[in-house]
Amino acid sequence: NDDIDLQEPKKFNVFLFNDDYSTMDFVIDVLVKVFRKSVDEASVIMLNIHNNGKGLCGIYTHEIALTKVMQVKTMAREKGFPLKAVMEEE
Repeated sequence: NDDIDLQEPKKFNVFLFNDDYSTMDFVIDVLVKVFRKSVDEASVIMLNIHNNGKGLCGIYTHEIALTKVMQVKTMAREKGFPLKAVMEEE
């Protein structure tokens, strides 16, 4: 049956937002642990966040994006930083 439209699952961009409190080291730590970036990649993204107010950390399906956002929230809370991750539909 040709008229079955197989929809690609929606993808979501996950961004981290700059704030005045989260340390650069903490942001890099989050990027390495949550987003599986190398330290070099994480440094580039961290500077991007720092300079532009936000930076793209990855593109995921809804469930994975949501999990990453929650992991960032948990890590930030444990360390007392206001680091914020947000997911936006592509």
